[in-house]
Amino acid sequence: MKFRNAVAVLIPLLMLLSSCASENESADTMSDISSMDVQSHISFLASDEMKGRETGTAEEAKAANYIADYFREYRLDPAGEEETYFQSFTVNMSILENPHAADSGSAGDKRMAKNVAGLLQGTGDSEELIIIGAHYDHLGLGKFGSLSSSDSTIHNGADDNASGTAGLLELAEFFSENRPETDLLFLAFSGEEMGLLGSQYYVENPTVDMENTLAMINMDMIGRMNNDRMMIFGVATTEAWEPILTEANTDSLDLDLVPDGTGASDHTSFYYKDIPVLHYFTDTHADYHRPSDDTEWINAEGQARLLQHVARVIQRLDAMDKEELAFVEAPGEQRQSMSMDGPTLGVLPDYGFDGEGFRITGVSNGGAAERGGLEGGDVIIRIGEMEIEDIYSYMGALNELERGTTVPVTVVRDGEELVFDLEL
Repeated sequence: MKFRNAVAVLIPLLMLLSSCASENESADTMSDISSMDVQSHISFLASDEMKGRETGTAEEAKAANYIADYFREYRLDPAGEEETYFQSFTVNMSILENPHAADSGSAGDKRMAKNVAGLLQGTGDSEELIIIGAHYDHLGLGKFGSLSSSDSTIHNGADDNASGTAGLLELAEFFSENRPETDLLFLAFSGEEMGLLGSQYYVENPTVDMENTLAMINMDMIGRMNNDRMMIFGVATTEAWEPILTEANTDSLDLDLVPDGTGASDHTSFYYKDIPVLHYFTDTHADYHRPSDDTEWINAEGQARLLQHVARVIQRLDAMDKEELAFVEAPGEQRQSMSMDGPTLGVLPDYGFDGEGFRITGVSNGGAAERGGLEGGDVIIRIGEMEIEDIYSYMGALNELERGTTVPVTVVRDGEELVFDLEL
């Protein structure tokens, strides 16, 4: 009897010790995701020497080679064209400068841009695939998309999106040393700032068969975590996302889960191919699309914690199959992109707001919103006679306006409707 009792006590004790060892091993493994590596990659990509990595420039090509060199170091197979890491596509700059140029039939100023693709072969025999992506281009000297009044100033894009690119490289290194059963395709896109051009080109011309893709995980602006908060878009694109994300949150991060499957980043291109998507994001800030988006503001330790969450999500996906991750159309209105041809108000959107209207978290110095009296926390519900239901209708309304005009903007502030005249 005493021997049996001893065994009865010993077995659960061994199981407990085994469980603790497994948890400690997992924690030790996750520590391989390094904030120092994150900072190093961002510092290179967002240096002045890279001149803002504008699509189709020599600096963009240098950034593409930098990514490919690390893919090679991490033993990822070339997954681009002709057994290289690169997939080339053409950007017509004349049409970007003047959308009506296409009507003239002019060939215009064309540039060659590159996506960078590396495939990590899984240890299993499944044909399923997980795609991890980030764009590496930015605004160059600010000719396209800048919110700054300064001319010809380098926009280094440390958060947007050297941070996402650094995350892509860090996850490629992590999984090359902790190889999953499922194949992982790492994609670095160019042309995102000009309208998701690289990712749209990729989904129409995939270099790796996407038929058995479990999910696409996108990282864009993940370097400015504040108060342990991060936003994850696309949660409604499969019913499995919410429990997966919650279970992976062993660091007690403040997760803001957003259902939308689309938005102004590359996951949108994959959503429209009926692939479940996630978009990791640490929110916008006053340096967005300005020369001040620089390395000094990066929270590398916060980004490392975000990447550990992504890694745990990928590990959970590795144990699942396509039937468990059935694609679902996200609720509400979904848009192919959030491009804007009209004037800007100079506001910082609250992307996590799911109420009626368009809430802002702040205003830009010298912008129309600041000059007109708008404040962070205001919810824009009307621009002129146009009702504003969400960020999409906000963008659509601005496309109807002309620079140099004055328009009444109605906001809700502390439960009261107020009207401000904004000079655009």
